[in-house]
Amino acid sequence: MTEYLGSLNGSKLKIAIIVARFNDLVTKRLLDGAFQTLAQNGVSKEVIDVYWVPGAFEIPRVAQKISRKGNVDGIITLGAVVRGETSHYESVCSGVTSGIAQIALEGKVPVMFGVLMTENMEQALNRAGGKAGNKGSECATGLLEMIDIEQTIDRE
Repeated sequence: MTEYLGSLNGSKLKIAIIVARFNDLVTKRLLDGAFQTLAQNGVSKEVIDVYWVPGAFEIPRVAQKISRKGNVDGIITLGAVVRGETSHYESVCSGVTSGIAQIALEGKVPVMFGVLMTENMEQALNRAGGKAGNKGSECATGLLEMIDIEQTIDRE
């Protein structure tokens, strides 16, 4: 039996991070978490491109363009969709989820899903550096692992 576990060494990687401006109280914290984890694993800010988009719904389109271009090793997507009083929440969540999933499967590089979908702002803040950790940081760790695993598979 052979087991593969992705390395967290990001010293030779170029990363794209797509961040929704909407709910930026949350998304800026997610971005900080991603930056911190990437830096701890050898990725300098000079090789990170950050793309700010209006909201979570716009993330898949930009992710698709970046993935097709193929000039980064991986993509992190960060956003925060908080339930409101209308059915708009379900539509946005569904569209963002399916869009990013499609790009993750069909694109040239790994894509990590860091779009929070919560019932209220308290839950979102808890997942952006509060008592539930930081999803941005988790996505950074996951992306480094996925890049290494995919590179290992490509070499075999």
